[in-house]
Amino acid sequence: MAKIYMMCGRICSGKSTYAERLRREHRAVTLSVDEITLALFDGDAGDKHDEYVERAESYLYAKSLEIVECGINVVLDWGFWTKAERDYAREFYGSRGIDHEFFYIDITDTEWKKRIAKRNAAVTEGSISAYFVDEGLAEKFRRMFEPPSPDEEITFINV
Repeated sequence: MAKIYMMCGRICSGKSTYAERLRREHRAVTLSVDEITLALFDGDAGDKHDEYVERAESYLYAKSLEIVECGINVVLDWGFWTKAERDYAREFYGSRGIDHEFFYIDITDTEWKKRIAKRNAAVTEGSISAYFVDEGLAEKFRRMFEPPSPDEEITFINV
């Protein structure tokens, strides 16, 4: 049976980079909320952005079931920023008997700020398709992110 790999971590922490590594190692399909929302709205979803993210996640949960049913591993590349989101994912896959694993990319505040600056520069010069993280967006995610506790079933990746 195929397996679901899920990424957890702050915005710009290295989740997509690690997701790509998992994709190659496990011959998996990567499903990314950012990829969908950027392709559809090019960062211009406005006040509906959070609604569109929620709808994209629902779609990707359903699509992941189809892919796993075909015997193909899946990497879910979005933040799973709250414990409730992680618990939901564990229940969603566990109740269906689907093997799953979380990876938490743990990063220092100093490194996080460096990565935000590097990503913003790449977005500005047009070399990557990603969200520009201004101070307001960084603060929003700083407030909403709940680091996993040691008792959660999660693999800690320190960078």
